[in-house]
Amino acid sequence: MATPSSPGTPPDPPARGIVTVDDPDDPRLSDYTGLTDVELRRKREPAEGLFIAEGEKVIRRARQAGYEMRSMLLSAKWLDVMRDVIDEVPAPVYAVSPEVAERVTGYHVHRGALASMQRKPLPAPAGLLTTARRVVIMEAVNDHTNIGAIFRSAAALGMDAVLLSPDCADPLYRRSVKVSMGAVFAVPYARLETWPRGLETVRDAGFQLLALTPDEKAVPLDTVPTGGDQRTALMLGAEGNGLTTRALRAADEWVRIPMAHGVDSLNVGAAAAVAFYAVTR
Repeated sequence: MATPSSPGTPPDPPARGIVTVDDPDDPRLSDYTGLTDVELRRKREPAEGLFIAEGEKVIRRARQAGYEMRSMLLSAKWLDVMRDVIDEVPAPVYAVSPEVAERVTGYHVHRGALASMQRKPLPAPAGLLTTARRVVIMEAVNDHTNIGAIFRSAAALGMDAVLLSPDCADPLYRRSVKVSMGAVFAVPYARLETWPRGLETVRDAGFQLLALTPDEKAVPLDTVPTGGDQRTALMLGAEGNGLTTRALRAADEWVRIPMAHGVDSLNVGAAAAVAFYAVTR
């Protein structure tokens, strides 16, 4: 009788959908080209309706959130780790060497696993606000690391939704998704079409607009009622410049986080986490 190690035993069939690719210019890898070119990717990805998930946990969280997979790009050691995903999805899986992956993407893919995912249509802000009580509003936050950090804190600390000004960075850009550890999939978000006029949609939904600023005219955040049935929208500005004058004028109240030792303010990502805890306590 033949055993699994016997010469006469046929080898296991290759996993469904796995294609070995040796040419970095293969057009089937086009979703992954030039991932370090920020300007190119920030325009291309929304236009083509895709985003890139990097790393096993992020890929799995994107799938759990209902995003459809277009393809995966995996180095050999990740084929077994991702075997269950490979078997479940109909999307092609491209197996490449680390050298080919680097030539395609423009960097050394440390985590060895990338997936191209299909975007979903964004909801309308008004619809998003119907069931929310604690909302984050970002104005002109263009640093992808800060975007990811803010989404991660929003998810962890119980914020219900995120609204973005028209000029905010893309939460589904690879760096934002990676920093958030997939939390961008956990908190629903929408983009306001106009600014700051779009804030009227938030006010009309019954929210008080709190502008977070280190200005000395602002009141300590923990003195403002945000509990019970109060619906609160916390406005955050970009690193350095903070909220614009137009945004501050549109707010119902200016609030600040009390500082010590002569420190004037926190990084917007750190400030967001403190403020989220305060308004959801």
